Amino acid sequence: MLARLLRPGHVASAHCDLPCGVYDPAQARIEAESVKAIMEKYAANEDPVFRARALSIKEDRAELVKHHLWVLWTDYFKPPHLETYPQLHQLFWDATKLAGAAGGKGTVDVAKADELLGKIDEIAKIFWETKAA
Repeated sequence: MLARLLRPGHVASAHCDLPCGVYDPAQARIEAESVKAIMEKYAANEDPVFRARALSIKEDRAELVKHHLWVLWTDYFKPPHLETYPQLHQLFWDATKLAGAAGGKGTVDVAKADELLGKIDEIAKIFWETKAA
């Protein structure tokens, strides 16, 4: 009797942790565009104080790129998505590495920022395909 009373009246399920609409790869892209812009400004300026500030800000933005990617990877994408898009794991691996020490945080090479933006675009394409499904 007690178990019957405590049993939920309705069982709900969702493909993500919160109601849809809170996840968007655009957040990672905006921060990655900032990383690229800072790299370009860094290259165009010889002032050591400016460059030190630019590096600090760039590293903060790169960390935010990683954060937004991880939220998508861990909170939005689920095992059925990986079945449909088996390249997802590698895409996220590559993108977070490009945002981290191998890219956004560890270099001022604009080509690395472009690679990162390309990976984010690939993730975004898959994200929007899953949202439309």
